[in-house]
Amino acid sequence: MQNFHHNGICPIRDIISRLGNNWSLLVLLALNSNGTMRYNEIQKSLGDISERMLSLTLRNLYSDGLINRTIYPQVPPRVDYCLSDMGCSLIPNIKSLVEWAANNSDTIMQSHNKKAKGID
Repeated sequence: MQNFHHNGICPIRDIISRLGNNWSLLVLLALNSNGTMRYNEIQKSLGDISERMLSLTLRNLYSDGLINRTIYPQVPPRVDYCLSDMGCSLIPNIKSLVEWAANNSDTIMQSHNKKAKGID
């Protein structure tokens, strides 16, 4: 039996937890679809993300090496975001997950609704 206890570095837990929040995958997909973007453009493309959550998500994706951040010394300051090489290498996997979710969302939601109503 394979064991998934957390003993030090656990690639499944440690990496998936970094990407498994509500926004990281969507930000990566937005940057993949639109190329280099500014903060406001990312926020508009996602619609309902708060400024705080977008700032935190961008900071985490940058610190994890999944996006690049370029600051231009001008007034007002300009900051551009784009996928890093590692971020680009993740995109095919995200697209596979998105495709799987699209193909199975109806079945999952039907199952969820049945369970919520106590129907098995």
